[in-house]
Amino acid sequence: MENLLCEKGEMIEQTLLLDDSETQKGGFRTLPFILGNAALTNAATSALTPNMILYLMNEYHMDMTTGSNIIYMWSAVTNIAPVVGAFMADSFVGRFQMIGLGSVVTLVGMFLFWLTSVIPQARPPPCVNSNNICRSAEMFQLFFLCFSLGIVAIGAGAVKSSSLAFGSDQLKREVYQDNARLMERYFSWYYASYALSILVALTCLVYIQVNMGWALGFGAPVLLMLFSTLLIYLGTPFYVMLKPKSSLITGLFQVIVASYRNRCLKLLSQSEDIQHHQKKGSTVVLPSEKLRFLNKACIVQDPQLDLSPEGEATDPWRLCTVDQVEELKALLKVVPIWLTGVVLSINISQNTFPVLQANTMDRHIGSSFEIPAASFGIFAVISAILWIVLYDYLILPIASKMTGKPAHFSTKERMGFGLFLSFLSVLVVAVVEGVRRSIAIKEGYLDDPEGVIPMSAMWLLPQNCLTGFAEALHAIGQNEFYISEFPRSMSSVAASLLGVGMGVGSLLASSIMSTIDDLTKRGGEESWVSSNINKGHYDYYYLILAGFSLVNILCYIVCSKAYGPCKEQVMEEEKP
Repeated sequence: MENLLCEKGEMIEQTLLLDDSETQKGGFRTLPFILGNAALTNAATSALTPNMILYLMNEYHMDMTTGSNIIYMWSAVTNIAPVVGAFMADSFVGRFQMIGLGSVVTLVGMFLFWLTSVIPQARPPPCVNSNNICRSAEMFQLFFLCFSLGIVAIGAGAVKSSSLAFGSDQLKREVYQDNARLMERYFSWYYASYALSILVALTCLVYIQVNMGWALGFGAPVLLMLFSTLLIYLGTPFYVMLKPKSSLITGLFQVIVASYRNRCLKLLSQSEDIQHHQKKGSTVVLPSEKLRFLNKACIVQDPQLDLSPEGEATDPWRLCTVDQVEELKALLKVVPIWLTGVVLSINISQNTFPVLQANTMDRHIGSSFEIPAASFGIFAVISAILWIVLYDYLILPIASKMTGKPAHFSTKERMGFGLFLSFLSVLVVAVVEGVRRSIAIKEGYLDDPEGVIPMSAMWLLPQNCLTGFAEALHAIGQNEFYISEFPRSMSSVAASLLGVGMGVGSLLASSIMSTIDDLTKRGGEESWVSSNINKGHYDYYYLILAGFSLVNILCYIVCSKAYGPCKEQVMEEEKP
């Protein structure tokens, strides 16, 4: 869900030239191809995640920690790849080419991963049940597994990096000539198709994996990816294809390089007679006094050598505009608040243990229907969507009636409340797991981690609902915070920060689990994150995460106050 929310704002304002042959292309007729490709790609890739830990533990004989670390690394690459893809699409490749290439790469990666389920030599042989002897995966088998997952992550990231913006390119001319409501309808359709694809992945595709085997369960996503690839290329005659232009991300790196190369310059006060390189048409004349060392990047030392006759920098890696400097400062200013969101991403990344936990509980509804263990994540998705609807159509109207004026919660308030709900969610997980483990030991399942205990899996709903609420509150608030605080030219960077935070959170989650595993199994003791969850102590593990979350809330309060008022608060105060 957070991946969905962090894509909001991906539409980048660019001044790009269209060929004459492109003027009759685009429009709503292109959307079935673009939305279909995005939805099918997301459904195919999302279907691999829920049961992945069971596949790695049962088929590759991995322990809980090793399997989780592979999934964490895969998640990190999946979330960071769109940032790289957006940079390449905007600067060199082009959006359609990036989507098409990403679709093909994803298809190849998913086909390779499917081969691990159909070729016996691609994975270790089955365990000898009589002696419980299991062979570990060989080096080539592990390489083939990780290589295929890496290809999937890179390809899917390339598709996600450009789908939303590419669709907006098709409607841009219609929007300005007809009605801006067309763009709002496009966003609604995009998010609706995205949410629907997640629901399909967590229900239908997961059900196939659980009840029809890995070969068919992983083969179905390959077919979806094949249809996705064909669909994006079928619409080729109708697309508006904008030419790539230098990306804002490149400009940010230019400021860093130029500041370093001009590090020997002496900074004087702004009252001194210093010429700064200004962007044509910009109202920003002087750089701010904060982070002054970056101001060296926009100082003109010799106008004849540094500037062309048109007033442009002869070497943009040595001389930048004041706007570029201020854009980088705006990014650095939000880093402390961004870091507090990484801890929430650590909590959300814990998607391996909940599957094993649900697998040991009674998941029946009625006498015949049983919810797959990997499908319980759907309640977090439903909760996030439900919160969005309730917030707009119930909570705000009620608050407005109670206060007698239009109610509005600031982005920082919503982010803070999201962090608090995330803290509650991991605390609830710890409590429920403590009860589940006690029942398992009492019923004699200490040595049987796959035995189903007499405890309903419906006890898992509160933690999933809290996670969904926290994710919706914090992700939407964080995304709106970046977009509102950054200059409009930085919308692409604002849209990518959430994805980068999720990637960093996955890497930190892997490090935390490995550290706890190493510390708790010393002296021959059973690790807290043991593959046998009845012998382990995941309740203690989640209490540690709850402690991190509580400290993080305090850090967020400090960072929020240090940041000062947001632009929206300043505008409200300036109103008469």
